[in-house]
Amino acid sequence: MKKAFRIFVIAMMMTAAVASISAQKLPGKSSKPSKDWKIALVPKDSTNAWFVRMEVGVKQFAKDTGLNAFQKGPAKTDAAMQAQVIQDLIAQGVDAICVVPVDPAALEPVLGEALKKGIVVVTHEASFQENTLYDIEAFNNTAYGEFIMDNLAKAMNYEGVYTTMVGHVTNASHNEWADGGVAHQKAKYPKMTLLAAEPRVESEDNLEKAYERAKELIKKYPNLKGIMGTSSKDAPGVARAIEEMGLKGKVFVSGTGLPNENKTFIKNGTIQSTTLWDPKDAGYALCSLAVKILKGEPINNGLNLGLKGYENLQFAKGSKKILIGSGWIVIDKKNVDSFGF
Repeated sequence: MKKAFRIFVIAMMMTAAVASISAQKLPGKSSKPSKDWKIALVPKDSTNAWFVRMEVGVKQFAKDTGLNAFQKGPAKTDAAMQAQVIQDLIAQGVDAICVVPVDPAALEPVLGEALKKGIVVVTHEASFQENTLYDIEAFNNTAYGEFIMDNLAKAMNYEGVYTTMVGHVTNASHNEWADGGVAHQKAKYPKMTLLAAEPRVESEDNLEKAYERAKELIKKYPNLKGIMGTSSKDAPGVARAIEEMGLKGKVFVSGTGLPNENKTFIKNGTIQSTTLWDPKDAGYALCSLAVKILKGEPINNGLNLGLKGYENLQFAKGSKKILIGSGWIVIDKKNVDSFGF
């Protein structure tokens, strides 16, 4: 009798556990009508020109699809503030959150909470993010870093001491680009040397910080000849320092950058070239991916999100989470006036 009772209790407990799991809403196909979906994109910073441009893509997506897609970010690049924005969106009951993390590790708890509540989470520039369904990278990060290094090496005449600058040492993509660039230099440009005392410095994704940091470095290390930037604020900040210190043609910078923020420096030769991908397209692609998940569509190699560079996404080797696009834009004297942003 006791044995039968124990079996009955165990069976009831298992039934309850299964019911609990079944009741839990898992991210994926939504049962709500699409007209009621709320898709939020959370950038690192709502005022940074890069993310102002990204919002153009979000608004275009909303216009093209008729869906409620919008961008909402912190007032400045701050991981805690970004986490609070996401927390507020969870409380509002959004259906999807697209994020460009300031610090992927700092967002793990809040993004984990979003997933548990059945909210679709997708990220950009966060290949190490655990609590995301998919991460979109506009290109292979290592290859992009190699390309930036090629541009810096050419400007430096393939010799001399350089260092790397990232927005934050916690930023996954910035560090992948920098790592790729350094490895490429060591393999291809033996006459170049990474500054051993300060091989990686932070600009905090801030133009003034990049400018101040560059001045400090150049004064402290008179033999410093180049800086490889990754944040969109690095190249114009460093270029300003180079010009003010009268070192044009002696110290060089290359990195990611918006056309308008670098136009003057590119035209006068302080910067030879910058590289980027259009943040407008990245914003559009993130929203498009979120909608495909909400619709329950399969996410496979060859995924087409409907715009150039994102029409044939491929999973990174060994991953079923990181989706890689195809290409970047090079900005130089010949085309800097053609972009409009």
